[in-house]
Amino acid sequence: MKIFKAAVMLTLVLLSVGAVQAQTAEEIANKYVEAIGGKEKLQGLKSVYMESTTNFMGTEGNSNISALFGVGYRMNSEMRGQPIVMVLTEKGGWQINPFMGATTPTALPEEMFKETKGRIDIFGPLNNYAAKGNKLELLGKDAGKYMIKVTTPDSATSTVYIDSATYYMTKVVTSATMMGQTMEVTTTNSDFKKEKEGIVFPHSIEISYNSQFNVTTTVNKIELNKQIDPSIFEMPKS
Repeated sequence: MKIFKAAVMLTLVLLSVGAVQAQTAEEIANKYVEAIGGKEKLQGLKSVYMESTTNFMGTEGNSNISALFGVGYRMNSEMRGQPIVMVLTEKGGWQINPFMGATTPTALPEEMFKETKGRIDIFGPLNNYAAKGNKLELLGKDAGKYMIKVTTPDSATSTVYIDSATYYMTKVVTSATMMGQTMEVTTTNSDFKKEKEGIVFPHSIEISYNSQFNVTTTVNKIELNKQIDPSIFEMPKS
């Protein structure tokens, strides 16, 4: 009888391990969407507006993000008294960034646009991945995090880390071209909170560039389905 019980326990353990190993990248992506609110709620959103405080090398500034789904994404911030704007749409993007030599509205270089286009969907590359044409590859699991490689139709790649307990997206590692140099950019999300509409957002976001300098953002306010003027995504004529 003891041998029989031991055999049953071993079988259950092996089945459990097999079930974990059998999870695909697509299944994990679907669980991520479910964890942050579910497909129906996310698809019901028309816009997201955020107000934040950003800290860069000891200098604090204010920033806001306006995302109008199907139209565009715009980030406004101020750093050391200088205004910074980044706008992305499906067709292209533009910026005002004195720290990168763009003191007036300037179209984003093609490579930079490909690398940043994914920000249009603030829920990341796993949300609606099939419709976007994103290909997913499960790289494995490390320290309780699933690692998924995402390749976009533009061949831009990133590695997404999904917590195996909560299925929240805790980290994204990608690359960006800045001042002609390619840098590894690591975005770490924490302090997840659920809005009254039932959708979860990280309220603390740290972005590390080549592990050389960091930008930390604290979200102070989120408004869902706020009326946003589509014209804010159009590049002003010089």
